[in-house]
Amino acid sequence: MYQQLINKETKLAVIGLGYVGLPIALAFARKIQVIGFDINPERIDLMKQGIDPSNELDAAAFENADIVFTNEPETLKHARFFIVAVPTPVDAFHVPDLSFLLSASATVGRALKKGDYVVFESTVYPGCTEEDCLPVIEKIAGLKNGADFKSGYSPERINPGDKTHTLSQIVKVVSGCDATALDEIAKVYKLVVTAGVHKAPSVKVAEAAKIIENTQRDLNIALMNELSLIFDKMGINTFDVLAAARTKWNFLNFQPGLVGGHCIDVDPYYLTHKAEQLGYNADVILAGRNINDRMAAQVAAKVVKHILKKRMNIADAAVLIKGATFKENISDIRNSKVANVVAALKEYSIAVHVEDPFASSGALEKAFGFGLTERVSDNYDAVIITVPHRQYLHLDEDYFCSITKEDALIADLKGIYRNKISKRSYFSL
Repeated sequence: MYQQLINKETKLAVIGLGYVGLPIALAFARKIQVIGFDINPERIDLMKQGIDPSNELDAAAFENADIVFTNEPETLKHARFFIVAVPTPVDAFHVPDLSFLLSASATVGRALKKGDYVVFESTVYPGCTEEDCLPVIEKIAGLKNGADFKSGYSPERINPGDKTHTLSQIVKVVSGCDATALDEIAKVYKLVVTAGVHKAPSVKVAEAAKIIENTQRDLNIALMNELSLIFDKMGINTFDVLAAARTKWNFLNFQPGLVGGHCIDVDPYYLTHKAEQLGYNADVILAGRNINDRMAAQVAAKVVKHILKKRMNIADAAVLIKGATFKENISDIRNSKVANVVAALKEYSIAVHVEDPFASSGALEKAFGFGLTERVSDNYDAVIITVPHRQYLHLDEDYFCSITKEDALIADLKGIYRNKISKRSYFSL
């Protein structure tokens, strides 16, 4: 298979062209022939014009790319190596939603031929590839995994907004259904990953490796968030404590904050779901999730208490939230916990304005029911800075004084203005 791709005798197809799939497709398209498939025709039209709908890649990323963008499943029949990179979210009850993944598996099944390869990159619980996805492909294609076609799993490690740890610079974990599949899949990925590959001994090991990466981060952030709640009651600043603790060489550099996005606040639920199916309750992991999920309400409560102390009628209060994306310097609003802060404040009939230099007002309105404010006021009772966008880093106290009342609160969740605010009340996690 590797040699056929190199000789351009066949094509590689990427199913799902979002934050993960598009960078992978374009990277391969500089080496071999690629079919980029997505079910959204509007996104396909943009990519044909050299525009990344996710606003992660610039026009130069599309140059010299041997790729065909399509939403026509029939086109996939021209490929022999398939990479599935579709979303794996959870539902409102934190149960894994495999609908995108199973639909993509069915799409691959209708295009699969004898001798083809299919590799999954979507984050799942250990066993999902072999127990949930491959049976769909086998049934629709009428082919047997291992005997008629080869399969594998290679977890995505795309980090939105990160221009340093890009696809080529991160070691790629690969796995296969057998030794032949593992070797071929590894060779294919080496075409675009200069950092090299790590061959996992099984598909389940590769799946587990991915899911614990984000579970580990989630738990460490949960610890920082719980510490911030404790230190707040003690009247000491968490970031001051962390600055002191970091002087020890082996102290891990995690910080408190709102935990949103497509990975850290989602992936642990895939692991706990599978554990529950096996009769085990993942107490530590779920405790960390519970703490992180509560932080938006904790922030809102802190702001409300401050306003109640200063005002007679809280319904007359106004709050500005700076930052709507799930992390800094990106337009990605998926699972942004800022929406939870907005909802909690609005329960008290507080007027909430939201501004963000990266987010789309229309996307926010569609996802959460609120858009961006057109004009920042000059009499806010509180300002909440949720993420350290680069546009915020050089704001000074004069700026905050110009947009707030004298008794206002500056809630600086990431501590970027620590020791810089003296004329207004100040709070950080």
